[in-house]
Amino acid sequence: MQQNSPQKVAAATMVGTAIEYFDNYIYAMAAVLVFNQQFFSSDDPMTGQLAALSTLALTFIARPLGAAIFGHFGDRIGRKKTFMMSLLLMGLSTVIIGLLPTYESIGIWATIGLCLCRVGQGIGLGGEWGGAALVAIENAPQGKRGWYGIFPQLGAPIGLLAANGIFLLITALLGEQALLEWAWRIPFLSSVVLIVIGIYVRLKLTETPVFLNAMETKQPHKIPMISVFTTYFKPFFLGMMISVAGYVLFYIMIAFSQIYAKSAPVLSEAGYAMGLGISPKTFTTLLMCSAFSLAITIALSGIYIDKIGRRIWLILTTWGVVLLGVTLPFFLENGTATSLFFFLIIGMGLIGMGYGPLASFLPELFPTSARYSGASLAYNCAGILGASVATLITLKLNANYGLKAVGLYLAVNGLISLVALWRVKETKDVDL
Repeated sequence: MQQNSPQKVAAATMVGTAIEYFDNYIYAMAAVLVFNQQFFSSDDPMTGQLAALSTLALTFIARPLGAAIFGHFGDRIGRKKTFMMSLLLMGLSTVIIGLLPTYESIGIWATIGLCLCRVGQGIGLGGEWGGAALVAIENAPQGKRGWYGIFPQLGAPIGLLAANGIFLLITALLGEQALLEWAWRIPFLSSVVLIVIGIYVRLKLTETPVFLNAMETKQPHKIPMISVFTTYFKPFFLGMMISVAGYVLFYIMIAFSQIYAKSAPVLSEAGYAMGLGISPKTFTTLLMCSAFSLAITIALSGIYIDKIGRRIWLILTTWGVVLLGVTLPFFLENGTATSLFFFLIIGMGLIGMGYGPLASFLPELFPTSARYSGASLAYNCAGILGASVATLITLKLNANYGLKAVGLYLAVNGLISLVALWRVKETKDVDL
């Protein structure tokens, strides 16, 4: 049986997920900066902003569908082919967004087209993460799955850096007005090059030995998704709850913080500050710097979860998320770029510490015959609870109750994840 080299596995999983996250991040940034003007019609800027942000939720609704579709074929015919197709769907949906006419040109059809492409992105992303995670850990030697599992996770900071970098470069070269009018299309269209690179790298892989061995000894489930909700519902539910806090924290970092930072320092009707008045360029620079914190802590998690275990590492990390929620107003109320920077560094560090272990921990909760479906559904269903409405909720909470309410929302979600972690067993020594 031909074995995949560690270099091939690392490159294929990290490059592919970096492309997926790049596509997802450029959409999130464009939704915050541009789409309220390009794809929605409203005389009220806040209404247009909320409408644009609501399209972020579409991907989280679509992601479980992608997890079910790609999980089905991943558990039945193999990991390699399936996660190549997820990359293709995500990439093509992104390219099409870059070609869409605006609301001014075709009216409501522009909005509908944007929403359909966002659903396509969500379906592709729903299948991508599970496939990349399984290729990584099912090729890993015993005792090294945590380390191998960080390579698809490292795609997140790489994608974040690339997405923010290209928007910053466009603004510097062409100006903010050009970005708002037409240059926002450049990142979306550039995804066609990235698709070719990702497919080429993944074609170099062979099927995972764990999957091939399982197919020789046991018939696959006819419908793996049904098995997840019947036979393996407990690990699915606990895995989903464990993932919730990280989703909430991440979208507070990249969406709520960005909107709060760049909005004018005016008071809401309830008397709470709605922004810091920091320029989008400054925020983008700070966010790019914080991506290094994300990458470093992902790498650190890969080292230590193979030594002390996934569960205890995640418990300690999630307590950190709760503490950050309690102290959130301290970082954001004084209105300086310095305190915002420290908030982003700490928040991204905690995200990395919690995100790094998931690629090994969630798949280890399921047997090979339902692993793609189970891990993907747990991770992506958590997105509906933790991320699909997080930005909208936090904006409303801040307007009506202030930053303390935003922090409380984060802390409560952290406690939910902690309860689930207390109910799950350690998996680092499980034989796949």
